[in-house]
Amino acid sequence: MVDPIPKTELRAETGGHAIHDVGGLNFGAIDRSDHDLAHWEKRVDAMLILLVSPKKGAFKIDAMRRVIEDYGEQQYDATTYYEKWARAIRNLLLEQAVITEAELEQALEAARAGFEREGRAVVEGTVPDDGSGKRA
Repeated sequence: MVDPIPKTELRAETGGHAIHDVGGLNFGAIDRSDHDLAHWEKRVDAMLILLVSPKKGAFKIDAMRRVIEDYGEQQYDATTYYEKWARAIRNLLLEQAVITEAELEQALEAARAGFEREGRAVVEGTVPDDGSGKRA
């Protein structure tokens, strides 16, 4: 397995808080009501459970946390909880050479084509780059 170097940045004007360390900062009210997860969120949760299981062992949950904690401030603040998970899973699958960039692109194109055939909405665009030449 690849052993990457963490690159956690500090949040501007917080006295040394890391990007992910938002405890005590004013981020507005927290929605504490019970709500169902969206279908895609359930799938992301299931993928993570399968990928970190002893049988697959694609990566450790600590690696997932490292990747999420290394997001830049704009990216961290602009993505939802499960969006962070989905991006981290993708990044770790590439980082740990479980899949290649070409295999990922091929799978994404197949999914897009399938959605279009079914008349489902497809969001155009790319996943942001984290500034290192790798996707964020």
